[in-house]
Amino acid sequence: MILPDFLVENKYGYYCQYGDFYIDPKYPVKKAVISHAHGDHAVPGHSEIYSTEATVLFMQARYARKMQGTAAFIKTYKERFQIGEVEITFLPAGHILGSAQILMQYKGVKYLYTGDYKLTPDVTCEAIESVKAEVLITETTFANPAVSHPDPREEIQKIREQKAKILLGCYSLGKAQSITALINHYCPEIEVYIHRNMEALHRIYQKQGRADLKYRPYRRREFKEGSRNKVYLVPPMTFQNYYRAIDIIRAFASGWDRLQEKNGITLYISDHADWEQIVQYIREVKPEEIWTVHGNGKPLHDYFHTTLQVRGLDKIG
Repeated sequence: MILPDFLVENKYGYYCQYGDFYIDPKYPVKKAVISHAHGDHAVPGHSEIYSTEATVLFMQARYARKMQGTAAFIKTYKERFQIGEVEITFLPAGHILGSAQILMQYKGVKYLYTGDYKLTPDVTCEAIESVKAEVLITETTFANPAVSHPDPREEIQKIREQKAKILLGCYSLGKAQSITALINHYCPEIEVYIHRNMEALHRIYQKQGRADLKYRPYRRREFKEGSRNKVYLVPPMTFQNYYRAIDIIRAFASGWDRLQEKNGITLYISDHADWEQIVQYIREVKPEEIWTVHGNGKPLHDYFHTTLQVRGLDKIG
């Protein structure tokens, strides 16, 4: 029997009372099961964390001292482990390196929390794997029938057509490494320079052996001189500070329309599932119920209302 209160949302995050743990909590807790290392899912200060090795490495690189005192229990994909009365298994989510879906089994019922995910192939991270589950707890960042992301392999080639160097905004973890790999493979004549905040994260990707990333740390004079076939990857805050930059084309790699405004070119490259991928994934998992998080679940409710129960995760407190 599906328990409607198996996972609920409170002020700390998503709580499972049957195992006494949180998934992707927003504040420090005793036991945190972490899907991936992006800041809106992974915060420091927990007593115990359960995650993949890459997620721990990224958190240590980003939070350093704040990770001291935290016991990290590293789990591989498909390894079963127990917290309280709940059996947990990590499955690849295809979002960034080390990103995991969290499969929870309790009294014969499977609850699958996707975390952030995508179905689009990406050489820099593990490909998503599906499993049948009675309850699918899915992110809904782009759960809108109007949203359809283009093929990133075609989208990245827009930068080849430009007649100036490119300042390319992107998130430092995951997106920056994916963009580097795309440029390396589909635009090999273009040199990639990266912001200093991305260097440690690129190195972790290299050590994990997912892709051979070719890039240079940014040096102002080196970047400005010579060929126009150069791209400088910068995090969002740095990108905003370059709004007066001259002799350079601005672009931001994202699935969001608002982040394409006032740029020289659009670059719709997302690390989240779009509408078609979300619907496809639901059909692969074949759940009896869908619980929605991180976005607007109403379009899914309207689409599946005659065949599936779709609801937002219950909030308490």
